[in-house]
Amino acid sequence: MSKVLTSLPVGERVGIAFSGGLDTSAAVAWMREKGALPYAYTADLGQQDESDLPGVPDRAKQYGAELARIIDCRTELVHEGLVALQCGAFHISTAGKTYFNTTPLGRAVTGTLLVRAMQEDNVDIWGDGSTYKGNDIERFYRYGLLVNPNLRVYKPWLDEAFVGELGGRAEMSEFLIQRKLPYRDSKEKAYSTDANIWGATHEAKLLEELGTSMDIVEPIMGVAHYREDVVVDA
Repeated sequence: MSKVLTSLPVGERVGIAFSGGLDTSAAVAWMREKGALPYAYTADLGQQDESDLPGVPDRAKQYGAELARIIDCRTELVHEGLVALQCGAFHISTAGKTYFNTTPLGRAVTGTLLVRAMQEDNVDIWGDGSTYKGNDIERFYRYGLLVNPNLRVYKPWLDEAFVGELGGRAEMSEFLIQRKLPYRDSKEKAYSTDANIWGATHEAKLLEELGTSMDIVEPIMGVAHYREDVVVDA
């Protein structure tokens, strides 16, 4: 029997990694409207791109979460980062370019600690807002199973009903607007960020276009050293 559910488990508790972004906000509201009981879990990773982390659970409840809470993952993330440094695995190279292994470390900690928290609430179905195009969908699935071998997985972006109704940012925004549900980031951002206590990445959207310079980035952990008007103290 497959552990991956392709349709919404109506009447059951579904845990979701809730960031407060458009994808997870729409997913929680949609699941509740269709008859599931969403439980929202937000990882505190020391992320600098979330200005109001304590307020995230309240937003999840506005969208229909049965329960919403923050899980402090900072100690475990620091530990995993130090281990990665000791093993020489903190700096990763792709195509000759080296970058910090911050996001994968954050995913490992998030995927294990959130599922552990779900077990405390008798939630055995796990979901998140990752799309079918990226590797996060595999990361969360496999890390979750390490903690709870009986875990079942429901990903909204693998559900044809969800994708057919809310298959893009415009559709998700309209879904929330029609139901008078608040969404703070109605304006499209030029790029995405992914941050935790170890660092931050800026990616996707306009940054993937060859004609776009990195000068559009406003660093959230560091300084824009590539700009002439920015002075970096020696």
